[in-house]
Amino acid sequence: MNKVPLTLQGAEQLKVELKKLKSEARPTVIKAIAEARAHGDLKENAEYHAAKEQQGFIEGRIKDIEGKLSNAQIIDVTAMPKNGKVIFGVTVDLFDVGAETEITYRIVGEDEADIKSNLISITSPIARALIGKIEGDEVVVAAPGGNIEYEILAVKYL
Repeated sequence: MNKVPLTLQGAEQLKVELKKLKSEARPTVIKAIAEARAHGDLKENAEYHAAKEQQGFIEGRIKDIEGKLSNAQIIDVTAMPKNGKVIFGVTVDLFDVGAETEITYRIVGEDEADIKSNLISITSPIARALIGKIEGDEVVVAAPGGNIEYEILAVKYL
């Protein structure tokens, strides 16, 4: 199976979620199932069916996170050579030439992406256009609304 890139912070977030699911959510739903069973007839017991559904969701998420962590290639960008080149994990300050505005993005793994927090996936069109470029380069990104031209102002290895 292919390795999936994750930042150090992204891997840590997944580990925290996994620990919470195993130590809190799983025991809570097991207790809820036991209580619902004690009420008798399981065919018409809505609490039982809801708890079993919740258990399925929790177990599925646990397997999903364990799979992602086992196939993760955890990249610590602070240990990389700081040569101004855009690579996975860096924070990039951009100038949108058309809109005359500045924006900052951090290039992260697919599971970490959150555009509201300016975290963009390595597979996004912007990230794909930026990878391999250096400070001062101009980049054209093909977007659904037309091409967007950016100038790379700074590359930070945070």
